[in-house]
Amino acid sequence: MKILKLTLFTNQLESEKVFYNEVLGFSFLENHSTYFTVRIGWSELTFKKSAQEYVYHYCFLIPSNRLDKAIVWLEQRLNIIKISSSQKVQRFEDMKANSVYFFDASGNIAELIAIDDFYAAMSGNLIQSFSAKEILGINEIGIPTLDIENTNSELEEKFSTKLWSGNTYRFGTNGNKEGRFLLPNYNIKKTWFPTSIAIRPAPFEIVLENDDKQYAFVFDNKQIRLL
Repeated sequence: MKILKLTLFTNQLESEKVFYNEVLGFSFLENHSTYFTVRIGWSELTFKKSAQEYVYHYCFLIPSNRLDKAIVWLEQRLNIIKISSSQKVQRFEDMKANSVYFFDASGNIAELIAIDDFYAAMSGNLIQSFSAKEILGINEIGIPTLDIENTNSELEEKFSTKLWSGNTYRFGTNGNKEGRFLLPNYNIKKTWFPTSIAIRPAPFEIVLENDDKQYAFVFDNKQIRLL
């Protein structure tokens, strides 16, 4: 599964423009008074202006052997969210992956994830500094739910995606290594790791590709609505 387009909503649009263009260094595909779009690998990320504040958790995939250089790149631009006083990287054995976390300009929890032996960079690139051009695409977006089993079944039925990791009680993921939905039961798992920020459903628009088919839907009012 690949996330081709993702649209999020923010009440800090101008700050997000600065963050993605000037801090992270992405060029605008579109830049308007009410929204902007940047290309990130195989994905397009759009932020639309909203009067209401929303909090998302989303993630970008990077080559498996570029995490150390990516951390240096991030720390030249922003503060990484520490797991503990001495820990910056979280290891996920079930996914065979390592992640680092940071806040965007709206206070959303963003993440870089490197999955073991997946899209490894060529050996000639390993000594070079990391750049935004190496981010492969959007890898995750959260769909908070009160019924993971039902939400997962709906995703499987509509998009032929599958439960990839976790469980249907507290926290699961639906998709594959290239892209997936995070499915926290927010009555049980109450905060987004590694923060104390409460998990709440937030609207988004998405275009995804799975098994050579494209799908588009809106997640709003805790419902998935096909476009």
